[in-house]
Amino acid sequence: MNPPASAPAFAEMAGDIRVSFEFFPPKSEAMEIQLWEAIEALAPLDPAFVAVTYGAGGSTRERTHATVSRLVRETALVPAAHLTCVGASQGEIDDIADRYWDAGVRHVVALRGDPAPSAGGRFVPHPDGYANAAALVAGLAARHPFDLSVAAYPEGHPESPDLVADLDNLKRKVDAGANRAITQFFFSADTYFRFLDRALAAGITVPILPGIMPVTSLAGIRRMGGNTHIPAWLDAMFAGLEDRPGPRALVAAVVAADLCRQLYQGGLRDFHFYTLNRADQAFAICQLLGLRPKDARP
Repeated sequence: MNPPASAPAFAEMAGDIRVSFEFFPPKSEAMEIQLWEAIEALAPLDPAFVAVTYGAGGSTRERTHATVSRLVRETALVPAAHLTCVGASQGEIDDIADRYWDAGVRHVVALRGDPAPSAGGRFVPHPDGYANAAALVAGLAARHPFDLSVAAYPEGHPESPDLVADLDNLKRKVDAGANRAITQFFFSADTYFRFLDRALAAGITVPILPGIMPVTSLAGIRRMGGNTHIPAWLDAMFAGLEDRPGPRALVAAVVAADLCRQLYQGGLRDFHFYTLNRADQAFAICQLLGLRPKDARP
């Protein structure tokens, strides 16, 4: 049944979507409590998987492993462990992959990774390591039958010379054995659809999940965004909210949900949310999109 014309835009959302969530490993006991509260709050939405990040230079390696292992032991969720090439030999990375496999982890997000701050912001392959993400994907695929995800950049990676080279790199990762790609966040549905058209034209046919980042801080978004275009309307939308976290979170949830609505209208049914270990915004967005907890579904 179609909603009446007076109903809000989100009244039309059928909830026939699949979601995944991304978390980062905690650095303290308080952050660990926050992380697991977020996981417990979002678990009833039945995510396809939950990803756990890996810090710059491999700085959170053990904490990532501990978080992923606990997900396997204590939940029914499907964990996806991030793994990077930075600062480790091929043998060390293979050992980590074996540990994940032995712990019951079957999904890995294979990334080149950000260099450690001590490297001056420039990636230099370990002399005995994997040279790039495509090589890492090939190595992991040869070692175990992992479900492998990789990164994609609708507006190009900051280190890519141009969009063609960036897409060629994604194609190499897919050809090496990646099962899907997850995009860097973006703020325009057209940006995603143009990227998808270029990817399909390049012969990339694996699913490309849109990465959705609710705005918690515009300054933080600019730091993390790389080549991501920040539209003028986004600045206007968040003007004056720097010291008002409650209203800012509400506005951010609606802005992100509307982006998802536009993607949905274009045929998308899979969404990946960067949660920053907070559940409320991601849960609210899913609610607006019509997704309900498993035990509340008809």
